[in-house]
Amino acid sequence: VQLQASGGGKVEPGGSLRLSCATSLVDLDYHAIGWFRQAPGKEREGISVIASDRSTYYIEFVKGRFTVSRDDAKNAVYLHMNSLEPEDTGVYYCATGPNLRANYYRDDGIKAYRFTSWGQGTLVTVSS
Repeated sequence: VQLQASGGGKVEPGGSLRLSCATSLVDLDYHAIGWFRQAPGKEREGISVIASDRSTYYIEFVKGRFTVSRDDAKNAVYLHMNSLEPEDTGVYYCATGPNLRANYYRDDGIKAYRFTSWGQGTLVTVSS
């Protein structure tokens, strides 16, 4: 199973985008979904997670600007990104993670090696 992220594009600073992650082949009652960003020349970084109980966690840099949500009827998880900054530029990926509550990720971090089902990401460019 590979999760496909979509919805990227070019946006000016201060703009918004909504990324989608198609999760039809994943049982969201037993998996967390993590969002990751890989900026040019940098390692992949976990930025947000929604757990199977719908609890959420965000890294400090995106807290208050990004929101992750889940729509079971559409088999999708979304990353709503507001007040985008040039530093948000990168390829965004979604992946499945361990069935753990969000506070676990708060304490341990959103570590890429714990996640699977990586697909092709979607490019977000924040530039004027």
